[in-house]
Amino acid sequence: MANKSFVLHGINTVSFEDKPIPTLGPEDVLVLIKKTGICGSDVHFLTHGHIGDFWVRSPMVLGHESAGIVHSVGSGVTSVKPGDRVALEPGVTCRRCDACKSGRYQLCNNIVFAATPPTDGTLARFYKVPQDLAYRLPEGLTLEDGAMMEPLSVAVHAAHSISRVQAGQTVAVFGCGPVGLLCMSVSRVLGASRILAVDIQPSRLEFARGYAATDTFLPPPMLAGESRVAYSRRCAEGICELMGWSGDLVKGTGEGGADTVLEATGAETCIQTGVFVAKRAGVFTQIGMGAENATIPVTTALVKELTIRGSFRYGVRASSFPLPFPCTPANGLCGQYGDYPLAISFAAQHKIDLRPLVTHRFPFERAEEAFEATKNGKDAQGKWVIKTLIDGPE
Repeated sequence: MANKSFVLHGINTVSFEDKPIPTLGPEDVLVLIKKTGICGSDVHFLTHGHIGDFWVRSPMVLGHESAGIVHSVGSGVTSVKPGDRVALEPGVTCRRCDACKSGRYQLCNNIVFAATPPTDGTLARFYKVPQDLAYRLPEGLTLEDGAMMEPLSVAVHAAHSISRVQAGQTVAVFGCGPVGLLCMSVSRVLGASRILAVDIQPSRLEFARGYAATDTFLPPPMLAGESRVAYSRRCAEGICELMGWSGDLVKGTGEGGADTVLEATGAETCIQTGVFVAKRAGVFTQIGMGAENATIPVTTALVKELTIRGSFRYGVRASSFPLPFPCTPANGLCGQYGDYPLAISFAAQHKIDLRPLVTHRFPFERAEEAFEATKNGKDAQGKWVIKTLIDGPE
């Protein structure tokens, strides 16, 4: 059986090709891919040819949000068997460096991550991972749910492991794309009392309110000649009025504000607005990747004594931070520590419903059309896109 794959050659240049079937080592699992989600990074590689210093210099298979069925296993594999349904964690680390040994393996300098040049991704018939990165899906979760574990793990890492959202807090989330929406949902499960969604698309805000947000804010248009910082300050004042916070919060001295800001757009004005609306001694966490550099109101951050954090992919959560529910074999945790097992547990216990986020589904042979819809934010019929899934090759 050929390993049919969706291959990126250069900017907006793709093809379907038969690649070699990976050879298994003793600890490896070969997965027959059934569902793959399109991530913004996939689209960025397609349309720009690079993300930061990662350039597509040779043909590369796209995709890293996948689930499938175990096809075969190496001689030393004990955690899964052929026929098991699994979600794939797409980054293989060295397991020897300081980052790996300290439990922050997402910071491994030697990580090999699917669909990050020059490593092939998962939009193929077969994909190989070490056995500990193939997570068996509990009963009740579908393969589509499994493909959504990657973006859900990003949100779990940002809201739980990095920001440590707690019960009763107010959380402001900038961006109502898949990761932003999942950050809202995770924050709700962790007990946040108010969740503010900020986005420039009214339809996305409407969805967010029905999904996990308690409040929504649509930024006003930018005025002619208005600087980005002035615009961000004006947006922040509008948020303060909406939420009932003191307007002086923007200057760093008012009452109220968001205990945690989760910025999932990467847009400079959203970063600035997030700093302005954060509570004194609050947490600001950057998730979205935008321009390489951004101007921030650093004096406001200083006066508020903000804790500013970065959140990158997913890894092992701090075991000292209590879970909002116990881990048991029934909910998929089984004593495992990490953002992926926690994401699976959230979904398995029906605390987070992933189904509403999947708005589009395409067969493998229409992968180009799937990418086009995701890139445009709308399909050919004008329906807006949240998350697009592509079936594995027949």
